[in-house]
Amino acid sequence: MIIISGATRGLGKAIYDNLKPVYKNVVGLSRSGDKKLGIIKCDISDLESIKSAASKIKKIDRKAYAFINAAGIASMNLALATPENVVKKIINTNLIGTIFSSQVFSPFLIRNGKGRIINFSTIAVKLGVKGEAVYIASKAGVEAYSRTLAKELSPFNITVNCIAPGPIKTDLIRGITDKQIKNITDQQIFNKTMEPKDIIDIVKLILSQDSKHISGQSFAVGGS
Repeated sequence: MIIISGATRGLGKAIYDNLKPVYKNVVGLSRSGDKKLGIIKCDISDLESIKSAASKIKKIDRKAYAFINAAGIASMNLALATPENVVKKIINTNLIGTIFSSQVFSPFLIRNGKGRIINFSTIAVKLGVKGEAVYIASKAGVEAYSRTLAKELSPFNITVNCIAPGPIKTDLIRGITDKQIKNITDQQIFNKTMEPKDIIDIVKLILSQDSKHISGQSFAVGGS
């Protein structure tokens, strides 16, 4: 079984749609849920909501091979002008959500005796993009947490890695201007926006048996 958060929008939806026909028991999570698609309602910033979703997943299978945490939010604000509610929302969703969901879903992989955790960062962590201070801070935390979690889960044959894309053509960058996007892509090795397929290819690589000894890494898609 593969569990994917953020499965009804953006990159999470693209990953869910791509993996569901290939793997047995692909389970999606999202804040809104979607009964028709079999996606379970779950707010990853709320520990009780995650536990509730986990209880429902246990009825499908108590073991899982992978957890892909694609849920996340972004906001463009200068560091000194980011409103309190925006700061809390970004940190709670991106960083605390990653921590909570890892705590709840890692035991599914441990029971399986092997597995993969894939978290999402951003190429902006290395680039230090102006106007993304809080977002970058949340994702830098995700990278640091993932490296440590990789060491803690290695005895169970579980790898933990991050994918750190440049701008991708999804809902996440809808509120960002073309000029702001160009400012980021100009700093990348490949000066262009990414497509969801570029990320899905990395996801499939990490899921494969060929990557069983790759852990604690952050893959910058676009090049930094």
